[in-house]
Amino acid sequence: MDVALRDYHAAVDALFARTAGGVKPGLERTEAILEAVGSPHRRLRVFHVAGTNGKGSVCATLDAVLRTMGFRVGRYTSPHLVDFRERILVDGVPISAGDVTRWLRAQEPVIDRLGATFFEATTALAFDHFERAGVDVAVVETGLGGRLDSTNVLQRPLAAVVTSIGLDHTDLLGDTLEKIALEKAGIFKPGSPAVVGERNPAIASLLDAAARERGASAIHREGEAWKVDDVRVVGAQTTFLLERDGASRRVATPLIGTHQAYNTAVALAAFRAAGEPWSPSASQVDAGLAKVRLAGRFQRADDTIFDVAHNPAGAAVLATTLRGLAVKRPVVTLLAVLADKDWRGIMRELAATTGRFVLTIAPTAPAGRVWNLEEALAWARGQGLAVDAVPDFDAALAAAARGAGTRVITGSFHTVGDAMARLQVDPLAG
Repeated sequence: MDVALRDYHAAVDALFARTAGGVKPGLERTEAILEAVGSPHRRLRVFHVAGTNGKGSVCATLDAVLRTMGFRVGRYTSPHLVDFRERILVDGVPISAGDVTRWLRAQEPVIDRLGATFFEATTALAFDHFERAGVDVAVVETGLGGRLDSTNVLQRPLAAVVTSIGLDHTDLLGDTLEKIALEKAGIFKPGSPAVVGERNPAIASLLDAAARERGASAIHREGEAWKVDDVRVVGAQTTFLLERDGASRRVATPLIGTHQAYNTAVALAAFRAAGEPWSPSASQVDAGLAKVRLAGRFQRADDTIFDVAHNPAGAAVLATTLRGLAVKRPVVTLLAVLADKDWRGIMRELAATTGRFVLTIAPTAPAGRVWNLEEALAWARGQGLAVDAVPDFDAALAAAARGAGTRVITGSFHTVGDAMARLQVDPLAG
């Protein structure tokens, strides 16, 4: 390993050590780091995206179409799958290892003085990098929630988008859909348009009301500002009719699954909400959508499918997609879930489409969040599922491939990222 790469890994390892402090509510530390580098976030033009599921798909779609329109685009998402640099992209290219090392070393005193968390420091790094790189616009995904998420230092987004609401991170965001929705709605800002992609009428109305309360300049809501109809998943694409302003046209995305029709429509609604010069032509939409890539979301490599579903809602979407496609049978699912997730709910959702489960432990799973493999095995067998437990990850990958028509690797970002690293699949390829 050369010196520059060694220094990069050391700097990132030190940054990751900050995850031990857990989540610290509040935006003041992120603001303080950004102030130390000249407050670049106050000059960025941004699409800000929150939600339980669908954030990554919406961000990938926004990014691809904006780049097709000729804009230089920054994209900040989390978590990464294989390499930290995947989180911070400019025109699809990861931030360089040298830029990460230099920034972290330069800002280490202020980060230490503030006791900033991993995500606070990373968010500041991303925003500063985007300004230095001269982006025209940035697409920014919240990390957790919205109201107190570090990215919420952004004050005047071109559009603030909430995709969907599900039960996840209930210990931090609340134990009901309503409580979680209000946390996500924290990204709505006075004078900026709001886009509501949630399809549950009661929760959508709650988000709508929150946007009005926060002074959103306009509210674009699924089922009112636009409608999705006649969704078809065929081969390597999802097509649907997008209806708005009394007209409809068929739209195609390479993101697979019925849910991706709705995610794509949300992204297109964000363009309309932002107005000129951010509203693409029909030809730019079609050309941009053809280029959309999203790592770890029903991503195929030969007979293996990688999907980062880490809650029951995500697992239900994965199961629906598997049912709707002519994948090779039998399906064998390699599953490793973090202990604080609803792994029982995930397994219930996947059971109908899985011939056999191979349960394992993701090597990069945080020590305090490793699930109890014996407990999971006993529960699955009690449900009558065909299941094996193979603690060694490499052995589990091999076991899941044996006799499988299709091997599905899922349960967390750690699981998918560890598998991609071992199988030498580039998350950003394609």
